[in-house]
Amino acid sequence: MRQQGFSFIEIMVVVIIIGIIAAVAFPSYGRYVEQSRRSEATSALTNVAQQMERCYTATASYQNCIADSAFNAEDRLPTESRFYEIAVDAPTTNTYTLTAVRVQADNRNTCGNLTLNHQGRRGVTNTDSTVDACW
Repeated sequence: MRQQGFSFIEIMVVVIIIGIIAAVAFPSYGRYVEQSRRSEATSALTNVAQQMERCYTATASYQNCIADSAFNAEDRLPTESRFYEIAVDAPTTNTYTLTAVRVQADNRNTCGNLTLNHQGRRGVTNTDSTVDACW
């Protein structure tokens, strides 16, 4: 009579193969998730910068633009996923700096906080990474 089913060796081979695939896939997935969070933060920075520029066009000053937006100078505007918050650092008549502040930092995030100013200059803070790598 012939036995049916899987042997212990066959099951262990399948478990080892699944483990190898998971060991390769999980770090790649983590990098993809972090990249998508940064992408959301850069998009939010760009959207707030556009609001600031529209307000500047109408009022000739960046100072009053915060009151016209979804947050005020003391508050931070969270991104949709809430992993970053957008802050405006003391806008003046002719300048502003926006910062996407990490709310839930983890060891996969090597880019720190992202910045964008009135001249369109992009930057990163609290990191050794380059602007090109993070934006």
